[in-house]
Amino acid sequence: MGTDEKKLKQAVLWEPTTDGDTVKCNLCRWGCVIADGKVGRCFVRKNIAGVLYSLNYDHVCAANVDPIEKKPLFHFQPGSKSFSIACVGCNFQCVFCQNWQISQAKLEGGGGIKGQSLSCEQIVSSAVRRGCRSIAYTYTEPTIFMELCDECGRLAKEQGLANVFVSNGYESREAIDFAKGWLDGINIDLKAFSDDFYRRLCKARLEPVLDTIRYVANQTDIWLEITTLVVPGENDSDEELRKIAEFIANETSADVPWHISRFYPNYELDGKRPTPMETLERAVEIGKEAGLRYIYVGNVPGSKGESTFCYNCGKMLIERIGYTIVKDVTQRDGCPECGTKMAGFDI
Repeated sequence: MGTDEKKLKQAVLWEPTTDGDTVKCNLCRWGCVIADGKVGRCFVRKNIAGVLYSLNYDHVCAANVDPIEKKPLFHFQPGSKSFSIACVGCNFQCVFCQNWQISQAKLEGGGGIKGQSLSCEQIVSSAVRRGCRSIAYTYTEPTIFMELCDECGRLAKEQGLANVFVSNGYESREAIDFAKGWLDGINIDLKAFSDDFYRRLCKARLEPVLDTIRYVANQTDIWLEITTLVVPGENDSDEELRKIAEFIANETSADVPWHISRFYPNYELDGKRPTPMETLERAVEIGKEAGLRYIYVGNVPGSKGESTFCYNCGKMLIERIGYTIVKDVTQRDGCPECGTKMAGFDI
C-alpha cells in the first residue's frame, strides 16, 4: 500500500466475498463486486488488498450556504439556510447532469482526487457560524461519500443541526438504515417512469429508484420530496407524467411534494430546447388529477409555481420568488382561512 493509500478512509457497508481478494460493496443498488486494485461504478471506492476504501473521503469539491429551497425542499425548515457540501463522483452517468464537472470526474487516471480536505468539525462549525439550520449533502450523489456524511451527520445532530440528502435514489436499503439515525430529509429525483429512459440517459435502472422511494416513504421517518426534470421528447408525455404522479400519490403519500423542473440544455444534451411552459403547466394539472396536494414548478424564475397553496381552500400560504420566501401567512399554524395544516418537517 502506497503512502497516499495509507491515508484513505476505510469504506462502510461492504463485505469480503469467498472469491479471493474480491469485495462486495453494499452501499448502493449496483452491489458492485470489486476485484483487488479496481474501483466500483462510482469510481470512488477501491478494493486495496481485500479492503474497500473511500477515495473521496474529506475531499470536499463544493461548500456553499444555500437556501433550503434550492435543494429543492419546500416543506422542510422553509426559509432556512443549509450548508451544502459535495465530494467528487456519482453512481449514475446522466447525459443531462448540471454538475457533470464534479459528478462525472473519473478519479482513476483522471489527475487525482479533486477537492479541499475538510474535517467534519470544520464543516459543522462553518454551518453553525453561518447561521445554517442544516447540512445538505448535494451537488453530486451523497451516497458515494457516505463516510463523510455519516461522521458529519452525527456531529451535526449533536450541534442541533438537521441533515438532508439530494439524491438519485439508488441507495441500498442498508444504506438508508445506516443513515436514518441522523438523516432528516431527502429529495429524490424520479427522473422518469421508463426503464428505457434510465438505461439510455442515466446508465441506470428505474425499479431500484422506485423501491428506495417506497422504502423511505413507508418505512422511515425521513421527510421526502420528489423532483422530476422534464426533458422534451424523453419523459414529457402525458402518459409518463401521469405514471409518475400516480406513483407518488398511491405508493408514498398525497402530501409528498412533487417538484416539476424545467430542463435547460446541458452537458451531452446541449442541443435540446428548454421545456415548454405548456408542458410544465400540463404536468401540474396531471399531478392535481392524481390527487397530489403540493406541486411545484422549478427552474422558472418568478413563477407562482414555486409558492405553496392550501390544498383545501386554495389560499397562498407561502409566496416564493426564486429561492426566497417573500410572504408567509401560516406562522406554522396552518391556513389562516380554513385551518388546514400544511404537511412538512419542522415547519
